[in-house]
Amino acid sequence: MSAAMKIAAVSDIHGNVEALEAVLADIDRRGADVIVNLGDIVSGPLQPRETADLLMSLGLPTIRGNHERQLLGPDLERIGPSDRHTAQSLRPDQRDWISSLPPTLWLSDEVFLCHGTPGDDLTYFLEQLTTEGCEPAPAALIEERAGDCTASLILCGHTHIPRAVRLRDGRTIVNPGSVGLQAYEDDLPHPHRVEVGSPHARYALIERTAEGWATEFLSVVYDWERAARLAEARDRRDWSTALRTGRL
Repeated sequence: MSAAMKIAAVSDIHGNVEALEAVLADIDRRGADVIVNLGDIVSGPLQPRETADLLMSLGLPTIRGNHERQLLGPDLERIGPSDRHTAQSLRPDQRDWISSLPPTLWLSDEVFLCHGTPGDDLTYFLEQLTTEGCEPAPAALIEERAGDCTASLILCGHTHIPRAVRLRDGRTIVNPGSVGLQAYEDDLPHPHRVEVGSPHARYALIERTAEGWATEFLSVVYDWERAARLAEARDRRDWSTALRTGRL
């Protein structure tokens, strides 16, 4: 990888193809040497098939997230409504594509892609859950989660929260935020909410400079009202509120 390599990182698209198209157009305007996709690609009540078709045509370096793993499971009654809708919507060739995606990927000797952490697609990398909610994790905990991954740049997703952390040894960890969903609630490991606070689609540009990895976080306007109406049509008002506001 050249010293000037610029990486566009996208994650957590969640079947929001219009948000993805807006982000891809913004990347095209700004320029990037490579676009990487960090998982949780199609799960949701929106447009999983259209999202999969677009990404399959692009052939980006892509990993699967926890939702890809879950929706490919054998028992649809044990998964949530977003994964169930997606599993029932995908064509066989799209399922085959998702099945082929690795859980992690080395983009180069310097750049490692994971969804949660290098060892687990469900663990929050840069955040921790407390009685107060989802908060930035302390440096020692982030270092523990990074483990022995030697990449100077680790790209992750999962929490939908844009954040960059530089460890004491110089390793940089970047979560670009979510392309397709700016608020959600989860029951694991205990009930909590994540709210980014606005409906804009998000991604990050990361560039290797003489001083190290530089990160720019971008927020992109798209037709989130149209996406929210589609969620409502599928009886998912939890999603429609999140899509319109970035809150629950």
